[in-house]
Amino acid sequence: MEDLRISIKEFHELSLDELYDILQLRSEVFVVEQDCVYQDIDGKDRKAIHVVGFKNNEVVAYTRCFKPGFYFTEAAIGRVVVKKSERKFGYGHAIMEASHKAINRFFNTSEIRLSAQQYLIKFYESHGYETSGEGYLEDGIPHINMLKKA
Repeated sequence: MEDLRISIKEFHELSLDELYDILQLRSEVFVVEQDCVYQDIDGKDRKAIHVVGFKNNEVVAYTRCFKPGFYFTEAAIGRVVVKKSERKFGYGHAIMEASHKAINRFFNTSEIRLSAQQYLIKFYESHGYETSGEGYLEDGIPHINMLKKA
């Protein structure tokens, strides 16, 4: 994965081009590919740590991370996304590992909760997460809470 360059930034550190490319990728996957109408630009990006994966200067992978107490008692990872054409290269694993390191660095914790699309349970389990509670629908897509303990 030497062709993936990962950058970790607070909102004010993102360039306009980076922000545009991040929002474009999120829209491409979560709105168009998953055929889900929802409010992606939710006002929470300003509070997030942004973990951005670049390949040839193109945003191909991304997460946003939040401090404990913002979403859940634990730190949180959301908007985990990899461009469809790049998924075969393992960039999802790389962006998750970088997100864990970012949460540890910025928030001094390794306890992380996320709301996972249920078809990705095994992916998140491979990163140390366990399901928590019952599944639920979020924007018409089956989700489940998952927790990674310290």
